[in-house]
Amino acid sequence: MARNLLARYIWLIDSIRRYGCITREKLNELWMQSPYSDGSPMPRRTFYNYRAAIEELFNINIECNPSTYEYYIDSGDSHQESVTDWLLNSAAMSNVLSTVKDVSDRIFLEDVPSARLYLSQVISALREHHPLHFTYRPYTRVNPTRDVVIEPYFLKIFRQRWYVTGLNVRDGIIKTYALDRMEDVVMGSETFSPDGNFDAENFVKDSFGIVFNQSEPRSVVIRANSRRAKYLRALPLHHSQREELHDDFSDFHYRLRLTPDLVQELLSLGADVKVMSPPQLRAMVTTALKAAIDQYGE
Repeated sequence: MARNLLARYIWLIDSIRRYGCITREKLNELWMQSPYSDGSPMPRRTFYNYRAAIEELFNINIECNPSTYEYYIDSGDSHQESVTDWLLNSAAMSNVLSTVKDVSDRIFLEDVPSARLYLSQVISALREHHPLHFTYRPYTRVNPTRDVVIEPYFLKIFRQRWYVTGLNVRDGIIKTYALDRMEDVVMGSETFSPDGNFDAENFVKDSFGIVFNQSEPRSVVIRANSRRAKYLRALPLHHSQREELHDDFSDFHYRLRLTPDLVQELLSLGADVKVMSPPQLRAMVTTALKAAIDQYGE
């Protein structure tokens, strides 16, 4: 696809989203001011072609209100909208970066190595309900686990790594695997029937990171100094985040399962935050801090 054409799709989506609802006349006015126009309105056939392409590429429906003749984005459910936003941001970023070769030596990006080899294959298995066969090399063991077979349920990206979660056929339990630790991945020709009782969004909603134990979610409160509070407002730790503002600090409330991923995240915030509750989480963080201090003892 031509880079310029992708940029036009993104421009059209962003323009409609920015206004919420917009008429073709207003859209044409914006189009004529954009860098993609020669000063002429967007032809009706071109608009319809762009609508069809956007629906196919991004799963975004541009609908028309028949009573007002205004166009709007049919957002669908909130999870689908977040995936769409991620795709749009990625496409927009790729579009921008493809134009900056002259300053590429001054642009530094985070690598996502696990997306290169197997991501498209895992997505195909997820879509078509095929099992995945692979060898796995976890960091916690010297020898790899061979002949792993899973029925993939969902994908998640976390800390620049992709993870697939699914039913381990041999063990009969749900497990999570990092794509960058998978080898010799083969998509099986057979198909499986998805568990109709499994709800992926509900499975992950109370967890931070990629440790999905199904313990009871707890009410978590962390106290952050005023500087750290600004960062947490801009980039919430979790979708359940709720802030209680005070003069010199903020208490952030969450509903979360107590997992090693959560403890590691809190440790990374250092002295900027303090766990207020529950006591179990305070103990987990304190134990980890003491173990770290012991590393530097005599």
